[in-house]
Amino acid sequence: MHEKNGNNRSFSAVASGTVSLGGELTVNRLGFGAMRITGEGIWGPPKDQSAAIAVLRRAIELGVNFIDTADSYGPNVSEELIAEALAPYPKDLVIATKGGWNRPGPNQWTHDASPAHLRAAVEGSLKRLRLDRIDVYQLHVPDPVVPLAASIETLANMQAEGKIRLVALSNVTVEHIERARNIVPIVSVQNRYSFADREWDNVVDYCERNGIAFIPWFPLGAGTVAAQALDRIAKTRHAKPIQVALAWLLKRSPVMLPIPGTSSIGHLEENVQAAGLQLTDEEYLALNGVAILAA
Repeated sequence: MHEKNGNNRSFSAVASGTVSLGGELTVNRLGFGAMRITGEGIWGPPKDQSAAIAVLRRAIELGVNFIDTADSYGPNVSEELIAEALAPYPKDLVIATKGGWNRPGPNQWTHDASPAHLRAAVEGSLKRLRLDRIDVYQLHVPDPVVPLAASIETLANMQAEGKIRLVALSNVTVEHIERARNIVPIVSVQNRYSFADREWDNVVDYCERNGIAFIPWFPLGAGTVAAQALDRIAKTRHAKPIQVALAWLLKRSPVMLPIPGTSSIGHLEENVQAAGLQLTDEEYLALNGVAILAA
């Protein structure tokens, strides 16, 4: 169903088009990242729990059917809020979660992608999300002291047990992806990426060639030059800079699946409006030029 904004224009995540996850699931290409519905420092509950729940429910109303979370967000809080807000889940909703970090305190993250930790993490996420099977489970980050194969084999085994439907990766190189694919099919990759931060261009291209969804985090980018370029195009299009940044991502590749996150319904609605913003080739190339300057 399409919703109305203050300017009486329809907007929905449906306008972003769709992307396939492993040929088994299809989702709209503008999702929601559920990291920021937790407390400050990605730690503890949000200041206003009812507002966080309202944001999640509004996302579904606006056609979002892909939500990305992790056991480390809170920790546990994000998954618990998703279940409270949305369970029993709409049939088309895909929830992707992650494991591989420990959280000793606010803004603190320590590696643990050991088989024992990942197995416990999957079981914990199943309980918090109130699911019998997790649609997409992502290794949050390779652990420098645990062989990648050991981490991936654990997830592949849990997939065989019926606890994970599809396996995915986050914060990885092309080499990581290829090594993982030798063990189990990989349906998505989540790395930091934006029009102004294209360090992982080769990963985006690899994913596109191999039919793997690419999920960019930190989609706005950074830097004065980048901000000026966004502002210039946003003014001519009567849009917000973040909407232009998201529109660039959607035009960059058909496998792109942005997941802008927020704890505000107003910001959520602005983000979803970007689904219908189609940049011209000239605007797209102008932002590519910013990326070259920033490199």
